[in-house]
Amino acid sequence: MAIPARFYDGLTAAVHAVGLDYEHRGGDSGTLVVRAQAGTELARWPSNDLHTIHGRKGELLLGAVGQPGGARVVVRGREDIARIMATLPVLHHKQRQERGRQVRIAVTATVALAGVIGAYLYGVPLLAGRIVGLVPAAWEQSLGGTVAEQMEASFGESGGLQVCDTDPDSVANRALARFGDAALAGSNSPFTLDIKVVKSDVPNAFALPGGRVYFFSALLDQAQTQDEFAGVLAHEVGHVAYRHGMEQLISSAGTGALIGFILGDMTGISVAAGLGSTMIDARFSREAERQADVYAAQVAQRLDFRPSGLADLINRVGADDDFARALALLSTHPLTDDRKAALEILSQQRPTGLEPPFTADEWFAIKTMCVGVTTPAAPETGKTKSK
Repeated sequence: MAIPARFYDGLTAAVHAVGLDYEHRGGDSGTLVVRAQAGTELARWPSNDLHTIHGRKGELLLGAVGQPGGARVVVRGREDIARIMATLPVLHHKQRQERGRQVRIAVTATVALAGVIGAYLYGVPLLAGRIVGLVPAAWEQSLGGTVAEQMEASFGESGGLQVCDTDPDSVANRALARFGDAALAGSNSPFTLDIKVVKSDVPNAFALPGGRVYFFSALLDQAQTQDEFAGVLAHEVGHVAYRHGMEQLISSAGTGALIGFILGDMTGISVAAGLGSTMIDARFSREAERQADVYAAQVAQRLDFRPSGLADLINRVGADDDFARALALLSTHPLTDDRKAALEILSQQRPTGLEPPFTADEWFAIKTMCVGVTTPAAPETGKTKSK
């Protein structure tokens, strides 16, 4: 007795009510014969060419190799589906093969996805330090400029970051430039430092790729001694010397940075765009912070200041309210007990008899360089500073 079904020839939109018969030839070979209700033969499909097609629940869709793409037989109902499956045992075998293929595809895709995620989370950050050495200094400076633009834009369109002293020949700026040159000396860095003290209520300091260093006035106001100010500034110079900012960008941008590097698109658009504001709160790795601490201590040995002043200033900032801690130097440079202890040890190793990094007049000029400068509008944070 023929099994009732519907037949689509794949060439027209016509739907034919048909009956399915099976001509057995021995072994697994045979032919599925599709006949119209009037008995007219519409198709003959060798059983070895048959395959199932995904369909709705309660339907079995069959296609055949070598037939038009839309050609199919549709069997409906549990009993008729059971009959066709019993009649064509080759379908069971092919269904098992298809399930096995789908499982293999799923496993392969999962492994590939895990590999991509692993490379993004672990591989790229691990290789970032080595990749930095391949990035030309001019490209990094261009990236740093893009990041600086993004960062300054994050402070709002009304004013942005207000530089406290724009005169490069002022007493304060000459002192900062001299300190930066001395701090960077011997590091083989390809960059020239650009140190800016900017007006802001946020106590912070950070270095961008390419040699840009920003020191916020709120942090300068909390620095009670030259040691504290010089310690933080030398720490940021250490980040420049080790190119930690570029390393952080590559690590954060992940595969996008790698693609940009491979394609030569290191102008800043594909890597740095949108990362300016995140650089303010970028958390360097513990190894990067340790390197910057040691670098600051080495600078202290040459310029006669206590490297533990860095710890003193960060601890003082950290004693502020929750709002300040969320945006301040403590957030971007977490000071662990190990780091504090290491800085104290390095302070004890400081030689004596050296001249301090700044004269009394220079230190006074630095401390007062933001006096009278108006603080620009702060970005929306969704929080208000507690009193």
